[in-house]
Amino acid sequence: MMDYKKTAKGVLDAVGGPNNISNMTHCATRLRLNLKNENIDDDKVKAVDGVINVARGGGQYQVLIGLDVPKVFDEFEKLVNGSSEQEVSTQIKPQGVRGYVNALFTAIAGIFSPLLPALAGSGILYGLLLLCSQLGWISQKSGTFVILTAASKAVFYFLPILLAFSAARRFKVSPYIAALIAGALLYPDFIQLMGSHGNGAMTSFMGIPVVLMNYNSTVVPILISIWAYSYLYKWLDKHVSKNLELVVVPLVCLVIMVPLTVIVIGPLGVYGGQIVANLVNWLIKNVPLLAGVVVGGGWSFLVSLGIHWAVNPIMINNIATQGFDFICPLTFACNFGVIGTALGVWLKTRNKELKSFSLTGVITICLSAIIEPTLFGLLVKNRKIWAAQIIAGAVGGAYLGLTKVFTNAFVFGSVTTFPAFISKNGNNFLNAMIGLAISTVVGIVLGYLVTRKDEHLA
Repeated sequence: MMDYKKTAKGVLDAVGGPNNISNMTHCATRLRLNLKNENIDDDKVKAVDGVINVARGGGQYQVLIGLDVPKVFDEFEKLVNGSSEQEVSTQIKPQGVRGYVNALFTAIAGIFSPLLPALAGSGILYGLLLLCSQLGWISQKSGTFVILTAASKAVFYFLPILLAFSAARRFKVSPYIAALIAGALLYPDFIQLMGSHGNGAMTSFMGIPVVLMNYNSTVVPILISIWAYSYLYKWLDKHVSKNLELVVVPLVCLVIMVPLTVIVIGPLGVYGGQIVANLVNWLIKNVPLLAGVVVGGGWSFLVSLGIHWAVNPIMINNIATQGFDFICPLTFACNFGVIGTALGVWLKTRNKELKSFSLTGVITICLSAIIEPTLFGLLVKNRKIWAAQIIAGAVGGAYLGLTKVFTNAFVFGSVTTFPAFISKNGNNFLNAMIGLAISTVVGIVLGYLVTRKDEHLA
């Protein structure tokens, strides 16, 4: 079992100690660090027990840990802030265009990572529930079906509250006030103001016209709102007397942010998010072959740079608002292309170390969808094998795109997440399996062809 404190201490020492860190966060599998001096000995970091690999991308030094990264990060954060005079901020102070882009990627990773287990678990539960219903094991009119549906759908209905809490922690402000701001948008009496008119209905606030929107299952509005709230909160925290802080800060934040959100931020966020999502979905629906090739083939490249988080919110928004997503299956094509390529390498090489590494990677991806160990340990180091994986992902992605395969949950591509393809349209699951089989088989063939018998780990 990993010693989280020991791993955190080893990484901290290897990257130059607390004084060399200007920002720190984590995603599903990596510590993401912004370093003042980036001249770090990668081999020294890799030698730390618990570290799988390192990468540089999105302006960050990324230390691949795996699924234990949240626990390592907790220890890492304690060591950094406990040994420095001033707490290290988890917000980047952007400088230039690159700085703002890096800050965006860091914020997205930090906000969405804690929610991934809830999103994935709920989606898988819904897929299994649909399967049981189609097989006649559970009646849709039964209390069991309703209760389990509530369990699987709650995360999406209350997504604004969960995102508000997570975003507030990321921005270092009170997550409870943030949750209240989001909760106000879902308050039954507020929702009832729309009546039967839905989005676009009108009301007023102190004489100011308000365009009413349904905010359940939305992503963009609350993120913008909490970002704005973080500046207000920090300004109040600095200027309000400590004796009055307990009452004045939350009072002013609620009085200002809730009306500001429903009057300005909310409608802009909803329409803006819909425009972006509709554009991406239009491309996938109308140019499915191109979309499948680009996403299925290019996803591993985005993962290698750690910037795939820029696309994940679009998928989450699609699932939350429409109940399905066309992009997520294309990322499956990438993962199963990695599985196939690693199997091809395993079949061809005679090097025992590489055989063991390849097979371990296959098992890891099949069970947990984590491709980084294989990506960094094998593909990135051997461009011919990586090219084989890219082609495998592109071919499988092309089929998934052409057949318009979708998932009903935001999940990472593995065997354990197949229930995300289950829907009332039985062909969806069948086409998903065919597409992933294509990625796997093409990966095996190409991986085998480009691998030498004496191939070994670099």
